[in-house]
Amino acid sequence: MHICVYGAANDTIKPAYLDSAYRLGQTIADAGHTMVFGGGCTGVMGAAAKGVLAREGRLVGIAPAFFHTPGILEENCTELILTETMRERKDLLEQKSDMFVAAPGGIGTLDEFFEIFTLRTLERHKKPIILLNTDGCWDALIRLLDDFVDGGLMRAEYRDLLMVISEPEELAEIWKEMEK
Repeated sequence: MHICVYGAANDTIKPAYLDSAYRLGQTIADAGHTMVFGGGCTGVMGAAAKGVLAREGRLVGIAPAFFHTPGILEENCTELILTETMRERKDLLEQKSDMFVAAPGGIGTLDEFFEIFTLRTLERHKKPIILLNTDGCWDALIRLLDDFVDGGLMRAEYRDLLMVISEPEELAEIWKEMEK
């Protein structure tokens, strides 16, 4: 399975987020899955990639060519795909992935998450979407989505499409359920 991981690239991130991302990468590799990501070598993305590499797993990085400068992209990707635009990058992340995990991140992560979530509600794909709610990172977002449902701005069945986990190791249970 190819697991897309969205996450921050900033290096000034809470250590708990970096630790969780590293364990996320290890969890993906230990299960024999491939991590698909934005290709970054820093922040949450970089920590997850390092976790995969520590367990000799597979990494597929997808990034716009303008990011291909020293210190920006993970050099040890199994495969690195360079795109012309960010839009092309997001399209390939979707195409090459069987599941999406939004790890702690900022505006870019939210952009990617909301696009893939919207496409799921529009039945453009049926791939699982998971929020890795490390240290309550996504609590405000979860409350917002629940408020959308309460206010009639979003259908409850759409909110139910999202899975929320606190620890990356919980993915193993989701994978077991998927295999049934």
